[in-house]
Amino acid sequence: MPAPDFTSFNPGYAGFAFPNFGILCYACFMIVIGADLVEIYFAERSGHKGIKAARSQYEAWRDIVSRAQWRQPEDVKTSYPKASILKAGRVVFNIKGNDYRLVARVQYQAGVLAIRFFGTHAEYDEIDAENV
Repeated sequence: MPAPDFTSFNPGYAGFAFPNFGILCYACFMIVIGADLVEIYFAERSGHKGIKAARSQYEAWRDIVSRAQWRQPEDVKTSYPKASILKAGRVVFNIKGNDYRLVARVQYQAGVLAIRFFGTHAEYDEIDAENV
């Protein structure tokens, strides 16, 4: 009996195949790295006004991103219409309305999102989001 062709489940997907009890499984979801940067930010500002709400909104964002299947910038815009797509794979997300900004570098083909910056809108204004 021939082995099943698992590519038929998602014919256009060129993802990673991982063995799982002898069966190939395709990892489609985004891998989020750099979350420690955000956790450090929250820990250093634990008493600040609005930080609990920001953490809650960040956790909701992370939950959505960890289940996303972004393979091109248009996929990000579908999930987050207000996200700003920049050069070099950078994306800027608004967290807690427009109070906080998160800058990430997305490697679409690898399915990896690397958080490069998290801060208030004022702190964001002081950085170069395309090079951070």
